[in-house]
Amino acid sequence: MSTILRTLRNLRRIGIKDYGHQLQNIGDTKAGSLIGVDRFGNKYFENLEEELPLRTRWVDYKESEFDASQIEPGWHAWISYMVDQPPTADKILQTGVRTWELSEHRPMLTFSRGAFKTYNTVKPKISAWDPVAAPRN
Repeated sequence: MSTILRTLRNLRRIGIKDYGHQLQNIGDTKAGSLIGVDRFGNKYFENLEEELPLRTRWVDYKESEFDASQIEPGWHAWISYMVDQPPTADKILQTGVRTWELSEHRPMLTFSRGAFKTYNTVKPKISAWDPVAAPRN
């Protein structure tokens, strides 16, 4: 959470529409320069002057229902501070889409009905206790 002065300063810089959007999606207001947009439509920002260390980079997801799998690998390395240059400035990452990369986003299915479950034919070693009460006389 930020101070009231910082929040009002960011409101003046980014405007009322983006201010409401940021409060709805990330719960805080941030102002920074746009570094790039990935092929999924996510926008990446950076502010080195006013933000706390390791909070200077952030992503504005295109969709309101987001998860971390929507970030491309090159952008993930940049936003996690593994590399200094964003993928737009890195010569190795500018090669484009590789043949093995997916062209569209595939969502994570963890904790859903589509999640991977292993098939098991082994009898469980632990079984649930089934209490049996003797009838009273």
